[in-house]
Amino acid sequence: MAASEQVFPERHVGAVWEPVRARCYAASGAYLSFTDELDSAEAAGTAITDGPARADALVRQLADAARGVDEFYHAHRAGLEHAASVRASVPQLLTQVRTEAAEELATAESSEYASYPSVASGVRKLNEVLVTAAAVDPGTAVAAAREAATEVRQACLELREALAQAPSRATAATNALASVTTRLAAVRNRADALGPAYSALLREFNAASSADLTNNERESRRGIEAADAALVRARVAAADRDPETALDLTATAREHLAESEQLVDAVTRRLELLREVRADPEAQLRTVRFRLRDAQMLAVDRGLVGEWGSVLDAQAERLDRITAGLSGRHPDYWAYVSELRTVAEFIAGVVDRMRKTVGTDST
Repeated sequence: MAASEQVFPERHVGAVWEPVRARCYAASGAYLSFTDELDSAEAAGTAITDGPARADALVRQLADAARGVDEFYHAHRAGLEHAASVRASVPQLLTQVRTEAAEELATAESSEYASYPSVASGVRKLNEVLVTAAAVDPGTAVAAAREAATEVRQACLELREALAQAPSRATAATNALASVTTRLAAVRNRADALGPAYSALLREFNAASSADLTNNERESRRGIEAADAALVRARVAAADRDPETALDLTATAREHLAESEQLVDAVTRRLELLREVRADPEAQLRTVRFRLRDAQMLAVDRGLVGEWGSVLDAQAERLDRITAGLSGRHPDYWAYVSELRTVAEFIAGVVDRMRKTVGTDST
């Protein structure tokens, strides 16, 4: 039971064992008390009242306690023996994982890749979990000792994997440098189109249509410069036989380039979109009105007109107001598009809620 509570406390076998043990102690206590009375009576030469009956009752109590122990053991035998076996094996397990750890550390120390960040990190982690394992007493803290052994073994696996991957890092770094260099050139070329696109936005459309894009050119250039700087540091790291740092820096460069691309695309796509809307303002409006009609039909089919009919009718009126806002020499097409999208999203939300509702109102 001690082994079971230490190794598998989550099984709560102790709660089942407690009343069995209590019956044993009660029977033992009754036996000791009765034998004391017998000794005293024998010494005094006196008889014990109801002695035979009490003796028979005590025998039954002892037998019942013993039977309880047997029944408990047979019911939990496999788990108890497994727990005892595990507890007995823990000291050997700790010795084994410490030996494995020593071998892994020796391999890492003698490796030509010992300076790689992943290997150095693996060595640090393994040493840390070894310190933790050394502080655990396997005799009294079996669960903690098993957990410590598991952590040591996991750290060994991670260090072994880092050493196995190390030889391929140089090739990966070379490929990454080439890839990011190509992407940097491509993003620079695309960024060259941002200035003219933004100027076209200002010339052709309401100033409010591009107010949120004012800083895109400057921020995209800043991102490109940051990517270029990271790429330079990556080349230096690769030349210093530190491909892992080179890979980290190329990843940083990619992040900067991705942000710059988004900034550039936001301007060029905005120009394309507004030109499309200017050429046919009704196109997007027709799409939204079609979705609105579908939503109204769904409300009728589901018997939800009473709940959603007026809400959807209000969206039709809202669309009319949005259309009326397209006026003047330079209409705010971006506000027009943004408001249509808001209505479309609202309609989609209503449709989603109606599809989750079983209606009864068919008015």
